[in-house]
Parts: sequence; structure tokens; C-alpha cells
Amino acid sequence: MASSTATDAVEEMDDAKQERANAGLEGSETESGFPNGEKETGLEKESRSEVLARHQREIKDLQKKEISLKKAAAKGSKAEQKAKKKLAEEEVARLDQRIKARHAKELGSLGFLKDEKNDQDGLEGLVRAIAGVNTLGGSQPTRPSKSQKWRERRAQQEAERAQRIQEEQSNVVSSRLVEDYKLEKKLQPLGLTSKEIKPDGHCLYRAVEHQLSLYSPICPQYSYQQLRGLAASYMRAHAEVFLPFLGADGTDEEKIDESLDNKFSRYCSEVESSASWGGQLELEALAHSLKKHIVVFSTDLPDVEMGKEYKEESAEDNKSSKPTIRLSYHRHAFGLGEHYNSVVPLQTISIQDSG
Repeated sequence: MASSTATDAVEEMDDAKQERANAGLEGSETESGFPNGEKETGLEKESRSEVLARHQREIKDLQKKEISLKKAAAKGSKAEQKAKKKLAEEEVARLDQRIKARHAKELGSLGFLKDEKNDQDGLEGLVRAIAGVNTLGGSQPTRPSKSQKWRERRAQQEAERAQRIQEEQSNVVSSRLVEDYKLEKKLQPLGLTSKEIKPDGHCLYRAVEHQLSLYSPICPQYSYQQLRGLAASYMRAHAEVFLPFLGADGTDEEKIDESLDNKFSRYCSEVESSASWGGQLELEALAHSLKKHIVVFSTDLPDVEMGKEYKEESAEDNKSSKPTIRLSYHRHAFGLGEHYNSVVPLQTISIQDSG
């Protein structure tokens, strides 16, 4: 039993001596685990940078040895390849473990890994040391790998994208605030202000509906759905007025007429029964359907008036049978496109707030 143990110990020592040769490294290791017959005190002849450089070379040589063993294992039958592959993996793992242990011992004698609490921390410190990072402070620059460069580039791209999104959102908010401020500055001297209308695609018709409700019972009342129907009916009855604004598809004259008629019919159907956004064409149709003077206020554009022939110059809105309908046009209200609000007297908002 003792003889067997001694034999195993001798064999292990012999394996240690031949480790560097088996790994394809220069020289061989002594019983102390140091290369080329050096004792532990022999490390004093090498600077820290030289020790780390040698360790890097030894690891690269071991990697070459691994590749060589795997290539050799790829020959023969499948069964032989499987057996050779297993032996190669075991051999590489054994050599790797021994080299790591020796490297850790050498680095420890040079001041690395002193503060590590356990073996796992020691291995992490070893990795940092081999990577050129001194665990006692300071660093030695190393060339980043392709995968590291790719990850850094992706991270930078994501950060730039997030910054762009934040800037765009901030621009939308600031544009809306600027627009609201300018509009209120324009309306207040007139004793007017803007009342928020729900932004759901029906905002133009809802704004007109709200305006009519301000003058009940002087004005007939319509819901926004009924106002859509009035606009579509007027447009169909006066197609010659609205057709030119829709454009035409095709080049043949007969096809142009046919496609334009179809397009106009589809457009009127959308005005009547969908949530499509309304604009100046629909306001023009509503002005004549309701026989009302309509004014649209905006920040950067001149005020737009429709149905001027229905305007009563002398009478006040609350006493006139034909009061003016006032709307405000917004380009940056919700970042969704055009939006219309109802414009009301300042005291109307004050009364609603106090109530």
C-alpha cells in the first residue's frame, strides 16, 4: 500500500516535470512547479510585466496544444474519435489546472491576489492579472477582442438611440408648450382662450359641436356624428367645388374621370362614417351647411375665415342668431398630427372652473 502511494507520488512528480513539454511550452517544469529549473526566488530576475507576458505566452501555447490534440482526435472511427476526444479534453483540463495553480503561486509572490478571500476570487484575480490589470492598482493596456469591440459598439449605438428618442420626446413637449403659449398670447387680448377637445379623430367636429352648445337655444344643436353627415352631404351636393382639391389618378381622360369620382365618393363616405381627420374642406362644407361664420386661430398662420357671408358685424355672439364659430388649430398638440380645439370667452372657462 505504501509502495503504491510512493509510486503514485513519483508518477505525479514526473507528470509535473513534463507538463510544459506536454503542453507544447518551452522548457519543462521542476518539482517546485517553476519553469526552466528556477526556484521561487528566481522570479526576482523577472519584472511583473515580464512574468505576465510569459504567462500569456504559456496560455497561448496551451491553447495551441488543445487545438492540436483535437485535430488528432478527429481521425479514426467514430468510436475512436469519441474516445480520443475525451482523453484530449481530460489532458487539456489537467494541464490547464496545473498551469493556473503555478501562475497563481507566481503572481502571489509578486504581490497579486493578496486580498482574495477564496479560491474563486483568486482565479478571478488571476484572470485580471493575465488580462493586464494589476489587482493592487494600475493597469496594463491590452487589445480588446473583436467580440468586446462589437459589444461596446452595440452598447454605444443603443445609448445614442436612447438619447435620440429622449431628445425627440423632449422636442415634442417643448414644441407643444411653445405653440400653446403663443396661441394663448394671441387669444387673451381678444378675451378668448382655448378649450381642450378630445383628440380622437373627431376633434374638428367635436369642437364645432361644443361651439354650438355655447349658443343654445339660439343655434340648432348637432352631435359630432350629425355634423359629419352634414359635411359629407354638402360635399356630395357640390362635388364640382371639392373635386379639384382631391387630385386624380392615371393619365387617360376617361380613367381620370372614373378614378376621381370613385375617390371622391370614398372620401365623402369616410367623412360621414369614419374617424378620419377633418380639415379646411370639411370646415368649408360645415360653414355653408350651418350657415355660420367660422374662424380658425393658429400660432404661426394667419386666421382662416370661412362663411364670411354669414357674419353679422353689429350683433354680439350671445345675442345674434348667427354667432361666429371659433376654433384653434394645433400642429404639435399630441404628436399625432393636426388637432382642433374650441375657442371660448375667458369668462366661460372661469365660470366652469369655479363651478
